[in-house]
Amino acid sequence: MGMEGQDHGLKSMWKNIKEHFTPECKFKESVFENYYVTYSSMIYRQQQSGRGWYLGLNKEGEIMKGNHVKKNKPAAHFLPKPLKVAMYKEPSLHDLTEFSRSGSGTPTKSRSVSGVLNGGKSMSHNEST
Repeated sequence: MGMEGQDHGLKSMWKNIKEHFTPECKFKESVFENYYVTYSSMIYRQQQSGRGWYLGLNKEGEIMKGNHVKKNKPAAHFLPKPLKVAMYKEPSLHDLTEFSRSGSGTPTKSRSVSGVLNGGKSMSHNEST
């Protein structure tokens, strides 16, 4: 019986979402060379010129009318917030091709693969797992 109540709650939640999110809520995201992002309406355009309507904020942070915002103006430029930034050291050719000679005369790699992936630093067994 509890599952039926939860199922009904999900159905009413989706109905509520569908009522609020209409085709007017669909925007095209465009990225400029300076990594600013603009959002233009998928359904609204200027009648005479065909120019798109862009999402924009004024100096007070209030939403501007779409027909008053141009894509080149700062009011329409947004900076995306990255969810997670991970910086990795790219292995150099020296890290991958360092060889040492063993007694048999055949070259063997002097560093382990995990050492190369860790930027050349040695890792203990506990850190690698």
